[in-house]
Amino acid sequence: MTQDQWTAVDRYFTDLLIPPDPALDAALRDSAAANLPPINVTPTQGKLLHLLAKIQGAAAILEIGTLGGYSTIWLARALPPSGRLITLEADPKCAQIARANIARAGLADAVEVRLGRALETLPRLATEKRGPFDLIFIDADKPATADYFTWALKLSRPGSLIIVDNVVRKGPWLMRPAPTRTCRVSAGSTRSWPRKNA
Repeated sequence: MTQDQWTAVDRYFTDLLIPPDPALDAALRDSAAANLPPINVTPTQGKLLHLLAKIQGAAAILEIGTLGGYSTIWLARALPPSGRLITLEADPKCAQIARANIARAGLADAVEVRLGRALETLPRLATEKRGPFDLIFIDADKPATADYFTWALKLSRPGSLIIVDNVVRKGPWLMRPAPTRTCRVSAGSTRSWPRKNA
């Protein structure tokens, strides 16, 4: 299937399943206006994240990689009234845009945006005993994904759901050897941790 076909299929399901949403649409619009990279999850992916968080019954969510807060809004809307979401962002500009988007969506009380490199903020979460998290979504700089996954395991519990975005994009798994540490370590991790199913 070509990229144009993928795009057309995604657009079809977006139009079919996801009605216009002022807060989400504004988050995308303001992120684009601020020249943030256009790498947020798609609307259908956001809806899937929302459904997975609902099915999981997630009351504590950790997101690694905020960007403009689009996926954050989808996830936070799945929380129960007493639920909390912590999202980690290294870029001050992204964090500022995300905070505004999250506040406009009425979720400021449920979401905490932490500014700083995730490999520095993740140990702080552990020290603060902020886990375990019911759902962890990893969508940040790809070279560090394996390290984020290791921290996700430390901050999870039996039954937690860990979602890693962009693991198989452009098919690097089919290359021998896999070109990035993320591919090699993530593939190995799914076999070497008895605590989890993948």
